[in-house]
Amino acid sequence: MPTLGEIARAWGRIGVVGFGGPPAHIALLRDLVVDRRKWVPAAQFEDGLAAVNLLPGPASTQLAIYTAWRTSGLAGALVGGLAFVVPGLVLIVALAALFLGSPPDWIRGAGAGAGAAVAAVAVHASLLLLRPAWSRAAITVRSRFVAYALLGGASAATLGPWLVLVLLACGAVEVGWRRVSVGGLSIAPLPLFALVAASGSTIASLTWVAFKVGALSYGGGFVIIPLMQADAVERYGWMTDTEFLNAVALGQVTPGPVTHTVAVVGYAAAGIPGALLAATVAFAPSFAFVLVGAQRFDRFVANRDVRAFFDGAGPAAIGAILGSAIPLALALQETWQWALLGGAAISLFVQRRGVVLTLLVAGAIGSVAVLLGAPLD
Repeated sequence: MPTLGEIARAWGRIGVVGFGGPPAHIALLRDLVVDRRKWVPAAQFEDGLAAVNLLPGPASTQLAIYTAWRTSGLAGALVGGLAFVVPGLVLIVALAALFLGSPPDWIRGAGAGAGAAVAAVAVHASLLLLRPAWSRAAITVRSRFVAYALLGGASAATLGPWLVLVLLACGAVEVGWRRVSVGGLSIAPLPLFALVAASGSTIASLTWVAFKVGALSYGGGFVIIPLMQADAVERYGWMTDTEFLNAVALGQVTPGPVTHTVAVVGYAAAGIPGALLAATVAFAPSFAFVLVGAQRFDRFVANRDVRAFFDGAGPAAIGAILGSAIPLALALQETWQWALLGGAAISLFVQRRGVVLTLLVAGAIGSVAVLLGAPLD
């Protein structure tokens, strides 16, 4: 078994080179712990992957913590999880300081260009999740699948910060439909954190937003976007629409989990302390879920209540990601950005280019456009 130093280096390397989102992270972790080092048996890796896909929050982060736990117990989980998360967090906070400060025009243009592509990225992410989720859904539940997805999409486009209640309600409805107990699903923290958020302070509100991201987001990392947008821009006014689009783009082009985007929101709300608070609150549930429940993952995966809840909340989350493309697109303020959005859609859906490459090219075009005199609000 590896030493803690080896875990820090190996998981830290993945945190540095892990561009491309959860598929890339999962592939890198499997190559490390199953194929090359043989620290974790393939069956245990697959069981862990199945379990984290049923948990709320960033699945690839949870898998990194789980695989480190499998190799070296509690200490390994803490070291491996932090080594996976911290590199991308440091980079995105540094970029937040650059983009949210008083950047030169070419930086603002790069942000506006990459931000213009974000709506297309949201559609792309939802379709990637939709195909396997639809194929896994039993014929008998597909009509409800469609209903949950439509509810999630409509809620993301219209309800903003209340979307999380729709996700929870869809999960609860599916559990009730199958006539099983919801006793195994803990949503008790919701009223507590909602009460704290209602106190009105920036720190309390930021804690609530980050908690939703880390503990109440189902269906993949991109669902955090509709969970944050209305809060960060409209409800609390921490960011402009343009700055939020920049935050989403930064979360996509930096290594590590997309959940790092919450650190940019935290920086906008309260500087570096806000960024660190938001990241800590958002990632804490992932550590807690794995450290407390990893030994019970086999029973968790087999639990009918859990599967029923996710069969309701999961499609709603996918619909929410798709629906988030509407407010993301409406946030664009310049005509040339709409042209870039169209180009990004062609890049992703026709040319089959990757998300990171598409965003980087859109950013470069935006930078050049602004230097050549394109308007920028």
